[in-house]
Amino acid sequence: TDAEYATKGSLIKWNPAVKTQADRDAIRQAVIDDRIDVLATDHAPHTIEEKAGNYWNAPSGGPLVQHALIAMLDMVDQGIFSYELIAKKASYNVARRFKMKDRGLLQEGHWADMVLLSKNPYTVTDENILSKCGWSPFTGHSFKHTVDQTYVNGHKVYDKGALCFTQLGQRLSFNR
Repeated sequence: TDAEYATKGSLIKWNPAVKTQADRDAIRQAVIDDRIDVLATDHAPHTIEEKAGNYWNAPSGGPLVQHALIAMLDMVDQGIFSYELIAKKASYNVARRFKMKDRGLLQEGHWADMVLLSKNPYTVTDENILSKCGWSPFTGHSFKHTVDQTYVNGHKVYDKGALCFTQLGQRLSFNR
């Protein structure tokens, strides 16, 4: 919420802007009520030097993609969202909205894009940040879940803290 500006300042200058607790509650309710159909991040990995300046001159956005899923899973533990809602809004609905071919579902005939998780604590430190910008607004925060492995197109791309570059990426296909 906007209470975090006192300690995080321009590090949490994002689009849309971080607002009040009431705004956050309303956004979460809109996700639950299907008025918001997709969960995504404002992933913009600006350097710490770019973000450290005057708030009004700092660029918007932050390196959020690495911790977005485990942040949402904390909301499951808090009783705000369900696992099913997160899977629907962060995967299935994204694929449907953009008419991605063979994506968004874990089923025969679709690409195996999946994340394997464990319910183990994970604390964000400077040492485990994977973004080239080298910082996170979550540094020092402990999450209740850990991403153990990530697969894209059926190929492992992340394994217990390390990126795996065994396959080249491939272009998405669309049904439009």
